[in-house]
Amino acid sequence: MPVLHTIFADTVILTLGIFGHHFVLTLSQLIYWLIAALVGLIAEFIVGWRVPLGIIGGFAAALIGIWLLTDVVQLTIPGDPTLYGVPLLKTLIGAILFVALWHLLTYRSWGARRAAA
Repeated sequence: MPVLHTIFADTVILTLGIFGHHFVLTLSQLIYWLIAALVGLIAEFIVGWRVPLGIIGGFAAALIGIWLLTDVVQLTIPGDPTLYGVPLLKTLIGAILFVALWHLLTYRSWGARRAAA
């Protein structure tokens, strides 16, 4: 699998130039985003609560959770399966923790709106 990751890592899917800025979407970025979307949905189901904005909110929560556990907190899990260089267990744990934290911080505001209605 590491050989496929290095082969496909720089495959350019889309290039875009807007207002003098050049954007490039590679296959590894697309795979990273797909994994984040799946992990975000799984994290929402495990926690049992939906983040605002539905699938886009779950995707954003997963990206933030992945970033927290891969770049901010250097957590190493032995035997963590990877898919194109993305550690799957670490991403799932990060997304679950971020969705749970979001739930703890915003539950009172959402609970009060539902009770009043």
